[in-house]
Amino acid sequence: MMHQGCDEGPGYWGRAGASLFDCLELLYSATDGVIDVYDKPLIGEMGRFIYRVQIAGRWFVNFADAPAMLTPSGPLIFRYGQRIGDAAMQSFAGWLAAETDLRNRGCADSLSRALPALFKLEELLAATPVQPLPRDVWLPGTQVMVARSREGSADGLTLAAKGGHNAESHNHNDVGQFVVYADGKPVLIDVGVETYTRKTFSPDRYSIWTMQSQYHNLPTINGVMQQPGREFAAREIRCEADDKSAQLEVEIAPAYPPEAGLESWQRRLTLERGGELVIEDHFTLKEPTDNLFISLITPCAVEIKAGIINLQESGLAQERVSGKAIVYFEADKLGASCEEITITDDGLGRVWGERLRRIVLRILASTSTDTLTLRLSPTK
Repeated sequence: MMHQGCDEGPGYWGRAGASLFDCLELLYSATDGVIDVYDKPLIGEMGRFIYRVQIAGRWFVNFADAPAMLTPSGPLIFRYGQRIGDAAMQSFAGWLAAETDLRNRGCADSLSRALPALFKLEELLAATPVQPLPRDVWLPGTQVMVARSREGSADGLTLAAKGGHNAESHNHNDVGQFVVYADGKPVLIDVGVETYTRKTFSPDRYSIWTMQSQYHNLPTINGVMQQPGREFAAREIRCEADDKSAQLEVEIAPAYPPEAGLESWQRRLTLERGGELVIEDHFTLKEPTDNLFISLITPCAVEIKAGIINLQESGLAQERVSGKAIVYFEADKLGASCEEITITDDGLGRVWGERLRRIVLRILASTSTDTLTLRLSPTK
């Protein structure tokens, strides 16, 4: 279950792993196959990454600056899959070709990729179109996990979560972040990134709201968010999976500066196959506080009752809709409120539409240690 990943996410795979493939193809062709490294495990792992982080349809795991919606190149993925002998990758390419109506719309790749694609077109169009949707993925280099209720199916819940550190490529301050999709539709999300500007790659990067931990599914303690830098990192991470469940445990306290007053924040995410997701946060502070809350970002319409957050289907961009679920929280420990986030950026708007919501779960009594438990169940 241990695989290799790209910390820039699937949105950059086309100019990361896939650009390496371009170079390897040039060497292979120029030497008439004498230089052939496609049997090397790392080369295969770099290719397989693109389908391992698919959630369903055009939704992909989008930590860091990666967009939540992608349409990767079917011909490129097919050729890579053939070289490494990966049938699942070739079937994924076949699905992409059918999804994009490649036969009638043609190949939109750059010329250096479109020309070799022409010689593989008939084979690609004959490939069985299947989304692989692996049941479990663990990328130890980036500390990213993906788990779903059932192999090869978007039905039920899909969970993606990460440890990592806050100096990754195209970093967001997001150690311990997770996303949840229900029946292949977004429920709790990673917003992604707005259209790039000078500010995005300036010292002011983390003044942008999408980069901040308080706009991820993460805690804010004593008014303090996570900070950027290699030293702000996950510790004591563990990922396990079997037929009944998949679980990620991670210590995220080191991602926060001393002003947060944290001794420990242990997050445990448990996906029960065919059932619910359990989110457990056990924290210990240096001093008691009542200034502590957990954010949950959702595209869903939100209805809050005593101990229940009803995440209802809501319209997104281009006639897509969100998923739906119920989040149960401990009303004797937490108060829940919801605020609307208006989307003004065109790039985010093309994915999420006009608005998102941030649910704020705030502790009710001053304390220095506790365990906060949320349970998320899909609804039909």
